[in-house]
Amino acid sequence: MNEGGANTMWGGRFAGGVDAIMEAINASIGFDRRLAAQDIAGSRAHASMLAATGIITQADAQAIDDGLSRVAAEIEAGDFPFRTEFEDIHMNIEARLRELIGEPAGRLHTARSRNDQVAVDFRLFVRDQCDAAILGIEALMRAFLAQAEAGADWVMPGFTHLQTAQPVTWGHHMLAYVEMLARDRSRFADARARMNECPLGAAALAGTSFPIDRDATARALGFDRPTGNSLDSVSDRDFALDFLSGASICAMHLSRFAEELVIWSSAQFRFVTLSDAFSTGSSIMPQKKNPDAAELLRAKLGRVMGAQVALLVVMKGLPLTYSKDMQEDKEQLFDAADTLMLGLAAMEGMVRDMNANRAALASAAASGFSTATDLADWLVRALNLPFRDAHHVTGSLVRMAEEAGCDLPDLTLAQMQSVHPGITAEVFEVLGVENSVRSRMSYGGTAPERVRAELARWQEVLG
Repeated sequence: MNEGGANTMWGGRFAGGVDAIMEAINASIGFDRRLAAQDIAGSRAHASMLAATGIITQADAQAIDDGLSRVAAEIEAGDFPFRTEFEDIHMNIEARLRELIGEPAGRLHTARSRNDQVAVDFRLFVRDQCDAAILGIEALMRAFLAQAEAGADWVMPGFTHLQTAQPVTWGHHMLAYVEMLARDRSRFADARARMNECPLGAAALAGTSFPIDRDATARALGFDRPTGNSLDSVSDRDFALDFLSGASICAMHLSRFAEELVIWSSAQFRFVTLSDAFSTGSSIMPQKKNPDAAELLRAKLGRVMGAQVALLVVMKGLPLTYSKDMQEDKEQLFDAADTLMLGLAAMEGMVRDMNANRAALASAAASGFSTATDLADWLVRALNLPFRDAHHVTGSLVRMAEEAGCDLPDLTLAQMQSVHPGITAEVFEVLGVENSVRSRMSYGGTAPERVRAELARWQEVLG
């Protein structure tokens, strides 16, 4: 999508025909037709500005606007004659506009290039995708909040290295993903604010000698201001990379929870049961219920990260300003945006529908000496031991429990005092998992009271 190349609409500059292979390489209409609505919006704003500044007549501007309305209606109805020989969505729309209204259509491209035209179209599209991603993220955050509210005080194991570490609450675990998604939401909001400058009017690369009003077109298209440098305006794809960066991090978060769902729904864990809507059976093993939706998302979301890398590779070696390489920016972003939105919608459905097995969570929370840290903390508080000494005493008690085939709360006071005589019966008040989670009252901790406070805060934030 640039000012060079072969197109029959360009007149006599290129006498030879376009080879079929070159046409296949050069044409982008097969995918950039998705920019039709943005292209029409940009053209309308441009035509209106041209008339307001006296560059074209009001009559021509009205004819152009009416014609673009007809083009939009044809595209929406599926009747628009997309043609490969016109290469891209911009030339397809302009060619159809000329068929519909004749000579005034040729005035639309005054003071404009396809370079700034595609820059504004693509920026409008990516801005829309940021808005859609924010809405999808908020819906998923609400699904996690619903789960957190249902199990604010349910105990479950917290893991490090996928080994039982300390007991936490189900609500606390769900709110961890709310925090992640909130950062994702802020990244898209930041990206949207940063990209909200209008490149229309930069023309091919140097601006234009026509007395255009770039502020007017920026306002008409919902931008905060025009871009400040014509060279950067047509060569910039940072806005697309910003979107893909945010999308990649969000996809990583979704994939992490997909992995947890795969683990949690296994027969070895039984932490959750996924609904039939997001599971499948086995063709040979009748007992199986496979978390296929989570597994598919875990794989599909890698495409989002791949798109970011692909566009970085496209852009990394390009001199200013426009190069035809930049036509390769759209397919990757289109696929990434579609994949992200599918991932958000599917994950929202899985989170809303999943049932947590409270009994299995509680049983697992009590295993693996999960209250060992509580014991060490008690030794520091009650006996004034240095933490490293308390750590050593606790390790000895864990070894004793392992050898006895029991958990820490099952040791007798006499057994504990054989390791350290200062231990009293008060120690048993901190060893149960319920006691453990209730004691974690530090800000951001897992205590149910803290969980409910954070839950209320997020519910207020999301409205």
